[in-house]
Amino acid sequence: MICWGHGAVQPFSDEDASIETLSRCSSFSDAMSVAEEGGEAGEETAQEDLQYKLKVFIDSTVDKSAKTRQGALDGLKAAMATRILYEFISDRRMTITDSIERCLKKGKGPEQCAAASLACLLCIQLGSGVESEEVFKTLKPIFKNILLDGAANIQARQACATSLGLCTLVAEDDILDVYATMESFESLFMRSYVKEDGSRPSLNPQTTLLHTNALLSWALLLTICTGSQVKAVTHKHLPKLPRLLENDDVNMRIAAGETIALLFELARDMDPEFEYDDWEPLCDKLNSLATDCNKHRAKTDKRKQRSVFRDVLKAVEERDFQTETIRFSTERMTIDSWVRKRTYDAFREFVGSGMNYHLQANEFIRDVFQLGPPMLVDAATLKSMKISRFERHLYNAAAFKARTKARNKFRDKRVDVGEF
Repeated sequence: MICWGHGAVQPFSDEDASIETLSRCSSFSDAMSVAEEGGEAGEETAQEDLQYKLKVFIDSTVDKSAKTRQGALDGLKAAMATRILYEFISDRRMTITDSIERCLKKGKGPEQCAAASLACLLCIQLGSGVESEEVFKTLKPIFKNILLDGAANIQARQACATSLGLCTLVAEDDILDVYATMESFESLFMRSYVKEDGSRPSLNPQTTLLHTNALLSWALLLTICTGSQVKAVTHKHLPKLPRLLENDDVNMRIAAGETIALLFELARDMDPEFEYDDWEPLCDKLNSLATDCNKHRAKTDKRKQRSVFRDVLKAVEERDFQTETIRFSTERMTIDSWVRKRTYDAFREFVGSGMNYHLQANEFIRDVFQLGPPMLVDAATLKSMKISRFERHLYNAAAFKARTKARNKFRDKRVDVGEF
C-alpha cells in the first residue's frame, strides 16, 4: 500500500515524463476480446489482464508526469463507471484514496477535476457503509477547502461542488454533517440571488457554473433531509429562488426551476394543503420560460429550456410529474418524482453510459432506487444483452453474491424481521 502522511505530501514535478506505462493500459477491449474467444480460460486471462491494468493505473497516479497521472485517473474512472469492481477496489480503497488526496492537493485544474470524479465513483463502488465513510472522512475537508477557496482553480471548485454533493449522499453518516455541507453550498449559490436593492449580481460564466453546481448538489441533499429541515429550507429559499429564473445563464435557470419543483413536491408531501403566497406570479414566470421565443437566446437553449419548464410548470400548477421509464436488460425503472429524477441525474453524471449496467448489478444503486438484489439472468437473455462473455460472468457473479447476502440476512435470527 502506498501511503503518505497528511503533513508530508511532496509537490509534483513539472517534468512531463513519457506515458509508455499507460499505453499498454489505454483500453479494456483487449481483455474483453480474449474472454469472448477463450471460454473459461479466456475469462481468467481477461480478469488477470484487467486487474493488471488497474494496478498499473493505481501506481501511475503518483507518477511525476501530470499527463501520466491524468491518464491513470481517467483510466480508473472509465473502469469504475462501466464495471462492478468491488472485490478489487475494497482491498485497495485507501491506496486509491491517498492518490486522490494527493492529486486534489497538488494537481492543477483538469487533474483535480478527474480526482474529484474518481472519488465519487470510488464511493459508488463501495456503497453506503464503513468503507465509503472511511474514504469520505479523508477527502471531505479537502473538497470543502477547494470549494470555498476563492483563489482555487475555478474548474476544480466546480468539480468539487458536484462531487461533494454525491459523496455526501453516499457516505455521510451524520445528518447534521449533511446540513453543514448544505450550508457550504448555500454560501455559494446565494451569491447569485438578487440583491436587496433589486439589482442582480454581475458574475462571469465560470462563477455562475460554480453556483449552478452548488445549487444542484444542495437540491440532491435536500432529498434526504428530515421534514423539519425541508420546512425550514422552504421558508428560507422558496421566496428567493424564483428570481434565479431571470438569470442570463440557461443552466442556472433550469437548475433553479427543477429545484423549485422539488421544493414544491417535498412541501406538498408533508402538507397536502401547502400554499405559496406568490404562486400566481411564479406560474406566470414559469409559463413565460416554457413558451420563451426570445430571439436573443440560442435555439438549442430555448428548446432545452422550454422542455424543462413545461414539466416544472405542471409540477407547480397541477402537481403533475412527467413520468419516464428507464429500461435495462429485462428490467425497468420508473422515474416518477422530482426526488427520483434529481437522484438519478446525479448518479448518471458520474457513471454516464454505464448507468444501465450499474442499475443491473450495483447493489448500492439498486438499493437507492428500491430495485431489490440484482436478478440472476438466464444465459440466452445475457447473450442478447450484447456484452462479452467476461462481462456476463462478472454480472452473474455480482447477482449471485447479492442474492446470497440477502438470504443470509434473512436467515440470521439476530436480525429483526421489521428491519429486513
